[in-house]
Amino acid sequence: MKENIVKQKSKAFAIRIVRLYQYVTENKKEYVLSKQLLRSGTSVGAMVCEAEQAETKKDFIHKMAIAQKEINESVYWLDLLKETDYLTQEQFNSINNNAIELLKILTSIIKTAKQSLTDKH
Repeated sequence: MKENIVKQKSKAFAIRIVRLYQYVTENKKEYVLSKQLLRSGTSVGAMVCEAEQAETKKDFIHKMAIAQKEINESVYWLDLLKETDYLTQEQFNSINNNAIELLKILTSIIKTAKQSLTDKH
């Protein structure tokens, strides 16, 4: 069976987000922004898993687009945590690079899937 890179990377990202949430809540006593990040950051992988079981190509694209929106939202919350000094620049860069990589992968998958839809017509 072929490796599913986006599934692996989105799960690894979710694990990093959970650990970051634990760090920020325990060490920085920040609960609101980090909870938002926890929700969006862990839902990326969940949507990728749902997309695997999509009923149609359009359903697949829709679920991947939701994952794309969630990773975009995660980037926003990460940036807010950095700008409000809950994360150092180094901490931010490390996890943000993972987020941007995931965003690029998801964007490419969606673009390819949409193209295959239009090629059939």
